[in-house]
Amino acid sequence: MTGPVSLTTVFPGLVWAMAALALVQVLRRAALWRAGAAASVPWLSGLASLPRRYLVDVHHVVARDGYASRMHAVVAGGMLAASLLTALAILPPLGGFRPYWGVVAAAFGVMAAGSLMVGARRYPVKKPRLSAGRFQILPFLLLAYALGGTLTALLLALGAGGIALPFTLALAAAGGLGLAFEVRHGPMRHAAAGALHLVAHPRPGRFAGRPDTALQPLDLDAPRLGAEMPADFTWNRLLSYDACVSCGRCETACPAFAAGQPLNPKKLIQDLVAGLSPAEPDYAGAPYPGGRDARGGRGALIALVGPEARIHPDTLWSCTTCRACVEECPMMIEHVDAVVSLRRSQTLELGALPEKAVGPVTELRQAGEAGGRPLAARTDFAAGLDLPVLAPRGRTDVLLWLGEGAYDLRYGRSLRALVRLLRQAGVDFAVLGPEERDTGDLARRLGDEATFQALAKANIATLAACDFGRIVTADPHALHALRNEYPAFGGRYAVMHHTAFLLELIRAGRLAPGRLSDVSVTYHDPCYLARYNGETEAPRAVLDAIGVSRVEMARSGRRAMCCGGGGGAPVSDVPGERRIPDLRMAQAAETGAGIVAVACPSCTAMLEGVPDRKAEIRDIAELLLQAVEAGR
Repeated sequence: MTGPVSLTTVFPGLVWAMAALALVQVLRRAALWRAGAAASVPWLSGLASLPRRYLVDVHHVVARDGYASRMHAVVAGGMLAASLLTALAILPPLGGFRPYWGVVAAAFGVMAAGSLMVGARRYPVKKPRLSAGRFQILPFLLLAYALGGTLTALLLALGAGGIALPFTLALAAAGGLGLAFEVRHGPMRHAAAGALHLVAHPRPGRFAGRPDTALQPLDLDAPRLGAEMPADFTWNRLLSYDACVSCGRCETACPAFAAGQPLNPKKLIQDLVAGLSPAEPDYAGAPYPGGRDARGGRGALIALVGPEARIHPDTLWSCTTCRACVEECPMMIEHVDAVVSLRRSQTLELGALPEKAVGPVTELRQAGEAGGRPLAARTDFAAGLDLPVLAPRGRTDVLLWLGEGAYDLRYGRSLRALVRLLRQAGVDFAVLGPEERDTGDLARRLGDEATFQALAKANIATLAACDFGRIVTADPHALHALRNEYPAFGGRYAVMHHTAFLLELIRAGRLAPGRLSDVSVTYHDPCYLARYNGETEAPRAVLDAIGVSRVEMARSGRRAMCCGGGGGAPVSDVPGERRIPDLRMAQAAETGAGIVAVACPSCTAMLEGVPDRKAEIRDIAELLLQAVEAGR
């Protein structure tokens, strides 16, 4: 019979064995990551920042689901504490101190409670967004380790011997070693890969309290452009995909998935994982809608995208690049970066743009404007307004960047309202007129980095010949490109969205709006303003300043649903079961508001195109002008 004295050594040895097995599994997994391209990683700062990134940044996202947050804190905290305390008990002063084992038993007891919480999400009925497969055995492994550990530690605390101890230790070993084994291919992989991913994150700026959303420039002289196969991704991005815990939060946030288009961001990440590893278990979550679930080959040098590959081209082109998936991911995975990298390969290497996108991209290359319209016609919306055009070597305080919305008859009304407000406030402003080209946002999102860089460099050269204080634009896509993506090419400017600038004018007393107290409004956040640039308060502050009755949609702010107009989706035009703007307007209708306030030309076009809508679509500049005129 094995006594308590020997088990005070055997039990800690089990935890050390678990750690050794987990390390072996991680190293075997790391051999796959090494297939990726080189990446520069600030290891020291990443390691130093890991506790904060995990306990603050990650848990800020996890906490959006209260149950999951409590579950994760209890099971992970209990497991780490119990395992560490048990491992330290290999030291004789601790292993022979009975009250110490009482503390260990309490830690394992906490883990046991968390294990039951994990199981409650999967049994008797699994939550729809969760993946099944090997994840279904996770509660049993956790519970076996927790219960076995609790009972073993209690017996050691009581100094009890007998036949029970070997059995409780065996239960703990079955669960603990099972968990360690699952680090390579199973559900525990996310724990090890997730920690390493937070250290070596490809966007460390995300942890600096600011949006880090600009796409990384592509070296157009590189031998391979974009990502065709897993080996084309950098090693730390391959690592990041292994951090996925298949929780399905991205799935529930994705507008394309909700509309029944063939995209599920969770499945996409898991296809990137499976594409790298021939031994990866089959995916056991929700498939891509529409039945387009191509299997394809596996391996670091196997193409990922194609009609018979793991990722169907329609899946790739369904993405609106809205970053809702990224915003909801508790492991802070960059789904959109992966999509754009794959698109770059399709566009630049294979010339495989969606058929309807070929025309706009060709016009961008040849005419500097997606519709092929004369650049001088961009100001036609302002007929009769005497719109000031910045002369070469001229000077203005505010350069008004018009964007592609200026060509649209409907959005021309919004821009006219903005121009009238600027005149009312006495702002010294001007536009570039025929010198303003497209910022290249559409081309870049569609993977045509070459056209984007050509347009960016041309616009930067134009702006270098101008003297202005700051740029104001009503187009969040233009704002993002000018503010966040042009700096990589030498263009650094102070860029404001028109709602932030209008709020500044109101607070400075240069605009004195009246109150529209009888108007009920719900505000739709543009993705490229809210998620890409973190601006959610200025538009609401303007609405509050004019006294409207403002009601929020169920999804708002940084978690708002996309209108469907970003990422080239309107020109990719991948069919689904429903239309994304129809879904968004249905959410707006639930508020009962008579007006949906918008702050983006793409949102205006997409939401106004919804048939049988009950609410009116009005840009915030239009509402503010109405209030200013009412206040005279």
